[in-house]
Amino acid sequence: MKEYTLEELEEYNGKNGKMYVAYQGQVYDVSDSYLWEGGAHQGLHDAGKDLTEEMDEAPHGPEVFKDYPVIGTLKE
Repeated sequence: MKEYTLEELEEYNGKNGKMYVAYQGQVYDVSDSYLWEGGAHQGLHDAGKDLTEEMDEAPHGPEVFKDYPVIGTLKE
């Protein structure tokens, strides 16, 4: 499984194709989700970022990530 740095993750912001997000060290591909159209989830959370801290403010829990494939890990 590929290991991504934060800089590499930022390249997958949806502006040029794929959209990836990280949560608790796992990198998820959210590219096929209508919830992430335009590179942002509900206009609040941007693709290409580590969302670990932002999830504390989300109206749902991390269980939502089970719907997306894990494609790598986030390098510390």
